[in-house]
Amino acid sequence: MSEPTLLILAAGMGSRYGGLKQLDPMGPHGETVLDYSVFDALRAGFKKVVFVIRRDFEDEFKKKVGSKFDQRVTVEYAFQSLDDLPEGFKVPDGRVKPWGTTQAVLAAEQCIDGPFAMINADDFYGRDAFAQLAKNLPTLHPKEGRTQYSMVGFKLSNTLSEHGSVSRGVCTSDNGKLTTVTEMTKIFKTPTGASNQDDPNHPVELTGNELVSMNFWGFTPDLFPQLHVAFEDFLKLHGEDPKSESYIPKVVDALIKSQEAEVEVLETTSSWFGITYPEDKNFVVSSIKDLTDKGEYPSPLWG
Repeated sequence: MSEPTLLILAAGMGSRYGGLKQLDPMGPHGETVLDYSVFDALRAGFKKVVFVIRRDFEDEFKKKVGSKFDQRVTVEYAFQSLDDLPEGFKVPDGRVKPWGTTQAVLAAEQCIDGPFAMINADDFYGRDAFAQLAKNLPTLHPKEGRTQYSMVGFKLSNTLSEHGSVSRGVCTSDNGKLTTVTEMTKIFKTPTGASNQDDPNHPVELTGNELVSMNFWGFTPDLFPQLHVAFEDFLKLHGEDPKSESYIPKVVDALIKSQEAEVEVLETTSSWFGITYPEDKNFVVSSIKDLTDKGEYPSPLWG
């Protein structure tokens, strides 16, 4: 089996944050959040990193981010493009954003030949989360006609922002296996938990104890044929919508329901934190400093 790859989705436009948050310094010596993800992945045994980025910030990204790693691990780049569509489809008038995380993962298909972890560039997942997934990846072999994948789950209340809504894949599980993933795109923190306001007239009240996906998945290359089918199906239904996006959690949910895939939910002792709004930055900076002060990370990280 090929050695594990870390696939980092870093092509997002950071529209709510107001800039390229993937390049924003958060650590004591200017480290970015994804610096910590790569560091944790390397000490968990990952041997290759693939960044999915956009061409318009390629030079800046390689200079500020990729150059830190290319002497430590194999680094490759894949590019998510608005017009990278299957034959027969075209970009609708008025669309400016790429097509979501499904398209982003598909962009990296030629870079991946073995088991891989998929993460967001702007989420801090923690050392134990990477260790758990690295241990799980070698076990992902098809069984009883189903592909086998995994997901590191986090508690909803620990992933909310004080400064606005967030998008989360709210999950249910049974005997350690993922059963459903419901994409909720406007979850607000409330005094009693949380509330999803996708439809303001019919809010969905949440306790905060729900399991959520933070896009930390364990996959094998078996996923790519499934994604091609799912992305084309999505485009047939929503390809004329200038703002629609195809999300990996929704695809996984469909694969579970069709009994094409089985997904193990991995427990972790790691704490998650991330940045959606500029006001979230102070919390992330202080959290990283606390972990550094406790000795979980060296300072500087790449000293």
